[in-house]
Amino acid sequence: SMAAVEPAARKRRPKGHFAAAAGRAKRPRGGGRQLEAGMCGILITCNMNERKCVGEAYSLLGEYGDLLYGPEQFSDHEEQLSGSEREEDEDDVEAALKKEVGQIRASTEQKLRRFQSVESGANNVVFIRTRGIEPEKLVHHILKDMHATKKKKTRVILRMLPISGTCKAFMEDMKKYAETFFEPWFKAPNKGTFQIVYKARNNSHMSREEVIKELAGIVGSLNPENKVDLNNPQYTVVVEIIKNVCCLSVVKDYVLFRKYNLQEVVKSNKEDSKQNSSSLTEEQDSKVVKPETEEEEESSKEVKEE
Repeated sequence: SMAAVEPAARKRRPKGHFAAAAGRAKRPRGGGRQLEAGMCGILITCNMNERKCVGEAYSLLGEYGDLLYGPEQFSDHEEQLSGSEREEDEDDVEAALKKEVGQIRASTEQKLRRFQSVESGANNVVFIRTRGIEPEKLVHHILKDMHATKKKKTRVILRMLPISGTCKAFMEDMKKYAETFFEPWFKAPNKGTFQIVYKARNNSHMSREEVIKELAGIVGSLNPENKVDLNNPQYTVVVEIIKNVCCLSVVKDYVLFRKYNLQEVVKSNKEDSKQNSSSLTEEQDSKVVKPETEEEEESSKEVKEE
């Protein structure tokens, strides 16, 4: 009868079939590319809609990336595809083969693109790995433009933080890494006023106090004239820890550009004349608007002058 035949038919599936499907299901979105030590890029926070956030990021970074660095260069093959593909005779074996080789090459190149979204390891955080550009320069340029024009360009992106260095999130690794990493800004004769802002996600083994103390100590040892300033520092050391990766950068205009928040930076300029207003009311205002930064405000206050 049918019932007797059915299980046998089911058995004939190739052995690897289910294993392959299970593997596909388990692999994180983005084909397993994830944030790891040694990358640089841009860390972007959003509320809920990560897919839309990635889309906005590609379009915004693409627009300004082209302005600053010129259009991205791809292999001739990719450029030709659109034009010549139509005339190609699909039966022509050589052409078909050529096309296939080109596609393999294009997919390899995909991985070497200027901007590539990778799995960040935290909810509401998108990480765009960059190649051949300087994240601090690019992001500062975007914020400066948005601050000047007050043109709202994104809906779901909240903050956009350049990450120009990453290392393992363990104290020893971070100290060793920071000693070299901080040199361009803080090693004599270079110097500046600074604050350290710290945020950890999906990581419970690092102590905020210890990290801030150690990193501030390193900045001080590179040049004793580097001084802490929590109101309007020249440089803000951004420390973002996700799981076992520590993301670092040193940014300018952190206060002026509203903690690098794309929603806030396009709002009216009433706060730009902050000399006139008391900083207390301002801090309360900003806390009402952005509860997510309260933590950071506290963290930077913990940096005491040595």
